[in-house]
Amino acid sequence: MSAAWVLEFVLLAALWGASFLFMRLGASEFGPLATAGLRVILATVFLWPIMVSRGQWPALKAQWRAILLIGVVNSALPFALYAWAVLSINTGLAAILNATTPLCGALLAWLWLGERPGRMKALGLAIGFTGVVLLAVDKASFKPGGSGFAVLACLAATLCYGWAANLTRRYLSGVPALANATGSQLGSALVLALPTALSWPSQAPSLQAWAAIAAIAVFCTGIAYILYFRLILHAGPARAMTVTFVTPLFAVAYGGLFLGEQITPWMVLCGVVIVCGTALSTGLIQIKK
Repeated sequence: MSAAWVLEFVLLAALWGASFLFMRLGASEFGPLATAGLRVILATVFLWPIMVSRGQWPALKAQWRAILLIGVVNSALPFALYAWAVLSINTGLAAILNATTPLCGALLAWLWLGERPGRMKALGLAIGFTGVVLLAVDKASFKPGGSGFAVLACLAATLCYGWAANLTRRYLSGVPALANATGSQLGSALVLALPTALSWPSQAPSLQAWAAIAAIAVFCTGIAYILYFRLILHAGPARAMTVTFVTPLFAVAYGGLFLGEQITPWMVLCGVVIVCGTALSTGLIQIKK
């Protein structure tokens, strides 16, 4: 990638790393569904006038069914799952699990699109999933008060992201990034509007919670998704999804700085295993014979 794309790549990782912090701050007062719903509703409000001013409404109108559907898979479902998960596990762990997104994308491309991986990519899949299992065994407990279901929720969210990336590649190739980003948030907003209203907190949320929701909607969703879809179009879905390699670095830093979270050596080791396996499975790292 060119220097400009590398800069956007790092900026996207920083924004998505912050999303875990803002989700925790928002969900602790709004609840998971309202947090996810407000995130996509406000992101839609932010993106819509920009999209119209850029003349990309016809592109959204032409592919509105696919864009809205993929938006549900790429935003509504994973946003709600992560907002629920970070109430039980720390944001750094959630971000490390999020690093399996390219792994899930490669696996789904194999199973769904028939893109059979070579030996090195298959080895990468095996290594990456081994890291996930090791991390889950250490952290996932399904006893009362355990974090097992939160870990599963994060992994389900990464499956959604991987599926959405492949759907975008197959059905929305050539669609402008802004039209894609706006439409995906609109589709999610339509799906989450009623759950948001029904789960609205009885006690008025604080200004900090509102600020967290605004930040995650505008910066971590609106601006971030424009960058993400631009990367998919210009660098391909596999390389675009590798942004999740860098995201945990920012998430861990934010969590430690603002939430006092601690990351254990075992989490770091498992995270390295996951990232290395994912890099092999996506072809980012190639071993010469």
